[in-house]
Amino acid sequence: MPELLLRPMTIDDIPAVVEIEQASLNGNWPATAFERELDQNAMARYLVLELQSGERPQILGFAGLWLMVDEAHVVTVAVAPEHRRRGYGRLLVHALLGLATRNSMAVATLECRVSNLAARRLYRDYGFYEVGKRTRYYSDNGEDAVIMTTEALDSLPFQERLARLQELLPTVDLSVTKLLAGGGPPPP
Repeated sequence: MPELLLRPMTIDDIPAVVEIEQASLNGNWPATAFERELDQNAMARYLVLELQSGERPQILGFAGLWLMVDEAHVVTVAVAPEHRRRGYGRLLVHALLGLATRNSMAVATLECRVSNLAARRLYRDYGFYEVGKRTRYYSDNGEDAVIMTTEALDSLPFQERLARLQELLPTVDLSVTKLLAGGGPPPP
C-alpha cells in the first residue's frame, strides 16, 4: 500500500520541486533559488511530501517558510496539479504551522495572489485573516497580493483549531506526527 512521507527538502529534491513550482506557481523560482534557500538561508525551512510506492518515491508537493525573529513567514506551498484536492496542501500548511509553533514563533504571515481563492480559503481555515494588500506584487503578471496573518500561534483558539484540523489530514508516515509534535529534524 502506498505511504505518504513528509520530510525536510534536500538538494536532490530540487528538480522535482522546480517542476511542481513551474506547473503550480508560474515558474518564478529557478533551481538556484531553492539551492540558496537550502544552503545559505538559515531562516528557511522547506518540506516535501513524498509518495512512497513503487521503485522510486514521487514528490507530490512542497512548502517552505522563514523563521524570522518571532514571525513565521510562509514563503511557498504547492502541490502538483494532478495530485490536488486530496488534502495534501492542507497537510503541508499544517506542517508549516507545526514547525512555526515548535520554533516559538508568535504569528505566521504570508502573501497570496488575489485570484487564488482556493489557497485563501485554505489559509482562512487555518486562522489566517487578511490585513492588507501589496499592489502589483507578482512580477510575472503584476497581480496584487493579499497579506494574511494569524492570531498568536500559542493562543488556545489557534491550538484548538490546529487540533481539529489535524483530524482532516491524510494519513502519513509517523515522522510527520513527530514533526508536528516538536520532534523530527532539528533546525539547520
